[in-house]
Amino acid sequence: MAVEAARLTIRITLPDGSVREVPAGTTARQVAEQISQGLARAATSAKVNGETWDLSRPINQDASVEILKEDGPDALYVLRHSSAHALATAVRQLYPGAGIGFGPPIDDGFYYDFEVPRPFTPEDLAQIEEKMREVAKEDQQFARREVSREEARELFKGDPLKLERLEELGPDEIISVYTNGPFVDLCRGPHLPGTGRIRHFKLLHGAGAYWRGDSRRQMLQRIYGTAWYKKADLDQYLHRLEEASKRDHRMLGKQLDLFSIQEDVGPGLIFWHPKGAVIQFQLRRLIEDEVLKRGYDLVYTPHITREDLFRRSGHLPLYEHNQYPAMGAGAGESDEVRYRAKPMNCPGHVLIYSSRQRSYRDLPIRLAEVANVYRNELSGTLHGLLRVRGLTMDDAHIFCREDQIEEEIFQMLDLTDHILGKVFGLDYRLDLATRPEKKIGNDEAWDVAEQALAKALERRGLKYGMDVGGGAFYGPKIDVKVRDAIGREWQGTTIQLDYQLPLRFELEYIGSDNKPHRPVMMHRAIYGTIERFVGLLIEHFVGAFPVWLAPEQVRVIPITDDQAPAAKKIHERLRATAVRSHLDDRNETLNYRIRDGELMKVPYIVVVGAREVEQGTVAVRARGAGNKQEILPLDAFEQRLAAEIASRSLVLGKI
Repeated sequence: MAVEAARLTIRITLPDGSVREVPAGTTARQVAEQISQGLARAATSAKVNGETWDLSRPINQDASVEILKEDGPDALYVLRHSSAHALATAVRQLYPGAGIGFGPPIDDGFYYDFEVPRPFTPEDLAQIEEKMREVAKEDQQFARREVSREEARELFKGDPLKLERLEELGPDEIISVYTNGPFVDLCRGPHLPGTGRIRHFKLLHGAGAYWRGDSRRQMLQRIYGTAWYKKADLDQYLHRLEEASKRDHRMLGKQLDLFSIQEDVGPGLIFWHPKGAVIQFQLRRLIEDEVLKRGYDLVYTPHITREDLFRRSGHLPLYEHNQYPAMGAGAGESDEVRYRAKPMNCPGHVLIYSSRQRSYRDLPIRLAEVANVYRNELSGTLHGLLRVRGLTMDDAHIFCREDQIEEEIFQMLDLTDHILGKVFGLDYRLDLATRPEKKIGNDEAWDVAEQALAKALERRGLKYGMDVGGGAFYGPKIDVKVRDAIGREWQGTTIQLDYQLPLRFELEYIGSDNKPHRPVMMHRAIYGTIERFVGLLIEHFVGAFPVWLAPEQVRVIPITDDQAPAAKKIHERLRATAVRSHLDDRNETLNYRIRDGELMKVPYIVVVGAREVEQGTVAVRARGAGNKQEILPLDAFEQRLAAEIASRSLVLGKI
């Protein structure tokens, strides 16, 4: 009898280390009730052996249990997952024939995909949101049930999208369904106890989305929403969205005439207009000047190569889904030869390294290239400058000895801080991204690489998060997440440590022992891609670039035609000192021309009237200073301007 009793009892270990013996099948809600009724009322879900569970799910073996309340990302995940189900419940009630796709939580919200005859209109979303509120008020309880594959097929026999997903589940995988009110979904969970906990939410917008992200499949209609436990958090998020819409780089890019995407040429391919090209040029020059100071050599490699290069590097087949299809052989070559547009520069830099014998005294060798690469991104994922098919990368590859790894990481971190922190004044954080499921190389090499990156970060005293499984297929990496002016995070610098490509390409250097050794390879990009970085800068600065980066730094405006010759001389004098000046002597009113300069976010507007011509001065209006202006000798203005440009100041001179 004692043995039988022991089998029915399990041990629950709480976060404070205390242990409770409870009957097998006890739920996390019952554990919370044993601790306090207040905790039970506040609980949203639980962590069981590190995995988030429903409060009502039975625990049948010894486990560590943490009761989750409304604070923290795990609790928000559960809220948003439950909100997605409430959304699907509402849609099914309003559109009984709607096909049900996927409905996951995402950063700051959730979405659900539906197969319906037409796109949802804003009026539809308002109606669906109101129906969601009814679902929430009903406090429909979420009930989890494990079913057999046959039961699941019967439950979803009218849902072909769910049946397709069901057939992908492995033979040993647990199949669970969740029911709330009339809605049943194939789902792993977890969920809140009931829809009554979904109080502060908003449906944001709809969008088309191919089923499974495959452009060959049917187009579904995706509804995006957000949900928060507190109304103040929802209001704050909606305010951030409103602020973000004012900063949208696509809108500002058109307004400021920076770039365009010509759909008849192809999506995701950027046309840099003259003003946008100035920004790209300045960013190129900045990074090239900096790396030359730091011991890099500039190189240039072909845009297309025979595809055997990418097969040897491992990009084929592991990265083939992001590469453009192969092209035919060149004139006079065998019909079996195929070419590929390069998706990245590393194989080309490897070939430069291997073009001659290297000595340990040569290392480290740092090869840098600001280059165009091409990736066949799904059309549905393309987004202005942020996700493109033609990328400009400030790429570099360092070939070094193992004893040089840490110092090279330090130097790359220094360069990152100089560009992101000192030049652009951006805040950022670091993640260590570890081996993905699909990778090349053995675990021993990955262990060494991951430990080397972690050790370097720790030796520098830098805090970092973990992105488990987020590494490149050839090596782990340090990812830099940049925060913009309204707190959003953007992917920035990446620093990658690679033992695999040197092995695959049999790279060597001759060591001090006069024997061949294999170098280690490091990949890094400070901007990431120039396209995405320009998108970040547009939204961070709301198009009002610091004077050194501004496409147009000064606009010279004569008050009348009488001052036009003098204004032209000022304009030409500024241009002669490499200032990006524009002369606006159009036959428009003075106020119209000043207003146009303000709308184009020109840092300095110089007004030239009769008094300025007579005294050799200029009337200077700084961006954002309203109607204030300062009368300065032209020499003094030029000196101020030169100092701001040379120092890459982020603020304009006071008026």
